[in-house]
Amino acid sequence: MGSSILLGIFWHFVGATSAACFYAPLKKVANWSWETMWSVAGIFSWILLPWGISYWLLPDFWAYYGSFGAGILLPVFLFGAMWGVGNIGYGLTMRYLGMSMGIGIAIGITLIVGTLMTPILQGRFGELLASTGGKMTLLGVVVALIGVAVVSYAGLLKERVSGISVEEFNLKKGLALAVMCGIFSAGMSFAMSAAVPMHESAAQLGVDPLYVALPSYVVIMGGGAIINLGYCIIRLIIKPELSFRKDMSVAKGLLVTNIIFAAIGGMMWYFQFFFYAWGHANIPADYGFMSWMLHMSFYVLCGGIVGLILKEWKDTGTKPVRVLCIGCLIIVLAANIVGLGMAN
Repeated sequence: MGSSILLGIFWHFVGATSAACFYAPLKKVANWSWETMWSVAGIFSWILLPWGISYWLLPDFWAYYGSFGAGILLPVFLFGAMWGVGNIGYGLTMRYLGMSMGIGIAIGITLIVGTLMTPILQGRFGELLASTGGKMTLLGVVVALIGVAVVSYAGLLKERVSGISVEEFNLKKGLALAVMCGIFSAGMSFAMSAAVPMHESAAQLGVDPLYVALPSYVVIMGGGAIINLGYCIIRLIIKPELSFRKDMSVAKGLLVTNIIFAAIGGMMWYFQFFFYAWGHANIPADYGFMSWMLHMSFYVLCGGIVGLILKEWKDTGTKPVRVLCIGCLIIVLAANIVGLGMAN
């Protein structure tokens, strides 16, 4: 396995770790509605960081974006909005199915759709089936799905031992949302593929290969921001029990603390895709679509590891932890299979 591929896998792991940890600081936010917290975190994640980093990278910020027509910018933006819909659906899926079942179904679907639809739409799926490396990478996708399923089963065992039940459990509604979330969350993978001309243009301007994808995040996350912020603002307006003004009127010390924790959470959410870009830059171009599989499977892996470190699995017995560890090892095996496939 080449050093570049290993580096790509490593950076995808770092990005997934940031994604798995981003909600920890948000849990420190007190006396705010979820909508206000998510909006403040999102301003840092979807607007300030993408714009600020791109402004620093590009020799002429406005000229760069002005050089692209609607034929390039619109698909990238719409796929970003698609990803934004998936973000909202993810939270609703957890509400109706619970964490374990919701994560298993939603992540499993988005892993498949986001990974395989790109080569299918490009007409390259047959080539993958015809080559040894392609077959190995596809085998890695299957093994990753098994790993996600095993980790989700471990979570289900944990919930049963802990006596956790889903108050609003609704199988029909939950499954529909999980499928929708899985498909729409893959919009980030599609957006990255649609943004290739933007990456190439950034490279021609002298932007380091590790960073060429980052300017496209202004457009991608702009689409996601409109969906997420729009959803939150509408709820803050129409729900009488929610009030942005009330959230902002908490004690000054708490207000500052809440903004800091929300900002940290938002920055961690952004940095998952910052390192996703680094990982993507080290993956062979013919296998760029595998970045999504690596990111999503590592997200599940890192979530399990973080849970163990934070002692969330304490007093659940040995079986759930054992099953979790087996699932994590399967995901690590999947990453190695994919790496070997890309090296062939």
